[in-house]
Amino acid sequence: MSTVVISKSAPVVVRPSQPVVKTSGSKIVLSPMDKPIAMMPMTVLLAFEHPIIHHHDTVEAIKRGLAQALVPYYPIAGRLSCDGDLYIDCTGELGVTFVAASANCTMEELMCLVDNQPPDAETAVVQQLAFNCTADDLPHRLLWVQVTTLSCGGFVIGVTWNHGLADGFGVAQILQAVGELARGLPSPSVIPVRLDHNATTQAVSPFTMAVLQLMNSHKASHPDLIKFNNITIPSSLVDRIIRRRTNVNVTVFEAVAAVLWQCRTRAVMKNPEAPAVLLFAVNARKYLGAKDGYYGNCSTMQMATAKSGAVANGDIMDVVGMIRRAKERIPEQLKTGGEVMIGEKLQLNEYESLLYLTSWRNIGFEEVDFGSGKTARVMTYPQRVAVLSMMERSCMPICIMLKATQEGARVMSACVSAHHADAFHHEIANLNVTA
Repeated sequence: MSTVVISKSAPVVVRPSQPVVKTSGSKIVLSPMDKPIAMMPMTVLLAFEHPIIHHHDTVEAIKRGLAQALVPYYPIAGRLSCDGDLYIDCTGELGVTFVAASANCTMEELMCLVDNQPPDAETAVVQQLAFNCTADDLPHRLLWVQVTTLSCGGFVIGVTWNHGLADGFGVAQILQAVGELARGLPSPSVIPVRLDHNATTQAVSPFTMAVLQLMNSHKASHPDLIKFNNITIPSSLVDRIIRRRTNVNVTVFEAVAAVLWQCRTRAVMKNPEAPAVLLFAVNARKYLGAKDGYYGNCSTMQMATAKSGAVANGDIMDVVGMIRRAKERIPEQLKTGGEVMIGEKLQLNEYESLLYLTSWRNIGFEEVDFGSGKTARVMTYPQRVAVLSMMERSCMPICIMLKATQEGARVMSACVSAHHADAFHHEIANLNVTA
């Protein structure tokens, strides 16, 4: 079909289904890991191919599960406040903004359009599947939910959240709880924890703080980074890389990260002696001993570094090894702080030097089930406010890894300028032939 029309109802507010017992107090001070990304909206889209079986109204089933989930997850119904420190005011009165919507297409038609429509178009369909935040919205809500039902009975739930509330793992845990309650379970299987001193007091090492400062100060020479678009790293290429290493098990993340880093470096490199840095997000829960059920931000950053020529011209397995060795250094750097003079040491002055990679694979979004089966597809798109804070200010080249399909590993990419876009795609296609 040529045109997809998404009709939205007026937003309503979903509040906890019953009075909550605030065992942790009425204020939750944001941790050092929460604060740098507070006031930054993030969006995840979960697609489900079938309607909810046990309930005739998909929207009402999810709304009911959400209201019940807001009892144990009562901080979500609060707001951000500042009184000498930034904190979640657990009033419970603001609730969650909820929008019911419908689309005049099937899931197959919608996914075809999502895959092929330029995401930078102001009316792109993917941007109509979730609530689009403004800067004024962020202090007054922590979570926004939209459920869009399709003509085939499937549906898409779009969730936008203030990143200061939770990281991706935390939001996946919240949505799993909503799904369990929507399916009729008496309580979530995971007891939520929002205050955890093990996680919040240790999460920011000097190394991580230096990386955050680097991200905030990095100025690109190419502010015209292309908007997010979908690319696929072919399964055949990923499989060949994994099979080539016999003595160490190469992960899908390592293989895809190596392809992106090498191909981008080949496309944009000016000076083979200049530094090339792959910066990637790491879930730090297991390293910091975070309690089960902790849903606040508990991530750190790690980087692999080499000369651009080594990344661009080396064997792909050498690039995989660089990434693996960087991963192996994570526990020690969280413990000791590692190298903190990152910016001065690397002298990152060009956009060619740095690529930021974050993975949304296997963090829990695929396990969400509202009663129609588990998530068929996970998607995202950059909220305009997030783009302003993350990219237009610092021009950070970024890739977001999503769950793979049969065709390959799906990646949302905004890591090259328009001038280098064709070369980047050509390098991926060429590597698929030569690796």
